[in-house]
Amino acid sequence: MVHVSGPLETYVEGFESELMRLGFVPISRGVQLRLMGHLSGWLDAKELVVSDLTVEIVDLFIRERRASHTVLFTHRALRPLLNWLVTSGTITAEVAAPRAVQDSVLLVRFEEYLRSERRLKEISVQAQVSRVRRFLNGYTPPGGISALSANDVTRALLGEGEGRKPVSVKKFGYVLRSFLCFCFLVGELDHDLTGATLAVRLPQPSLLPIGVSAEKIQCLLSACDRNTAVGKRDYAVIIMLSRLGLRAGEVAGLRLHDMDWRHGDFLVRGKGAKDERLPLPAEVGEAVVDYLLHARPEMPDLPEVFCTVTAPWRRLGSPAVWAIVTRACKRAGMAPFGPHRLRHSLGEAMVGAHVPLAAIGQVLRHDDPVTTTNYARVDVTRLRTLAQPWPEERGQS
Repeated sequence: MVHVSGPLETYVEGFESELMRLGFVPISRGVQLRLMGHLSGWLDAKELVVSDLTVEIVDLFIRERRASHTVLFTHRALRPLLNWLVTSGTITAEVAAPRAVQDSVLLVRFEEYLRSERRLKEISVQAQVSRVRRFLNGYTPPGGISALSANDVTRALLGEGEGRKPVSVKKFGYVLRSFLCFCFLVGELDHDLTGATLAVRLPQPSLLPIGVSAEKIQCLLSACDRNTAVGKRDYAVIIMLSRLGLRAGEVAGLRLHDMDWRHGDFLVRGKGAKDERLPLPAEVGEAVVDYLLHARPEMPDLPEVFCTVTAPWRRLGSPAVWAIVTRACKRAGMAPFGPHRLRHSLGEAMVGAHVPLAAIGQVLRHDDPVTTTNYARVDVTRLRTLAQPWPEERGQS
């Protein structure tokens, strides 16, 4: 039993009930209650009450706790408690949120451009904005963006190359090129600086889509213990990836109301904000139903289908879907690979079944037909029939 004294003492019972609702096991509830006790004692020592909590006060507590503790000294650790205090009407929602970064007007406009004109998903928008923010804070000259020169752009790319992987620098250069083009188009720059972004070359393996054999996919599915909640979830995720060719983000973004069980189809929230309905095969539907009925936590306020199995319950992201596949690979004794290999497997299987390329593009929801034509190159046997015989040399005796 954890004893909490001080200003937060009267909130213990309600907070413990909230932790149980969120799925915290007894040990984890004890950890959260001890953190609550520390904050309560700290407020008491400062002669503060709960209503005195502000963003600045929370930041001060976190800094002092970090100096004396080795765990639970972040805003994320305090989030369950602060969210509960918001729900109970004790503090405002602003106190529970970490301090927001004040971005320039130009960066805010670029963010809106990515969201509305480029129609990128929110995770991609935030990733690009983060890189541009790093550029503006670290490499913009004193005169502001209008004084930017080609030397500044090159210096930024060279600076990013120190201590970072080439793939990270390449992404930075791609985003920087997009941002500079935006600045030129909206008049923030009177000259186009996109040519100053150095091309970062990475060693490229074969551009052929490489899938996984049907036997290996079956091994992945068999490696999921469907007697456990984790196994039921992982099985449903992997069978959706392999049978429907979904992307990791599309599986992670699947919502409960996207499933139309009466008509046997579901909504896919694809790239470029393109939503399409796909049929739901019986095998896939049965796996999802098994997960929903026997493994998914009862969280009515969580709209996504797939979520974590440990508290606090929250939706899965694309990295979590990748982790599900790679962990299944290890359990099956195979070299780890990502979920996109399963998408390629479906494409290869359709090529082997002589499905027309146009139909393959529809199933995989390719925007560009050129992307689909890559799958034509994996059927080496059929490609050999297109090869012309080597011309014989004339004039030989």
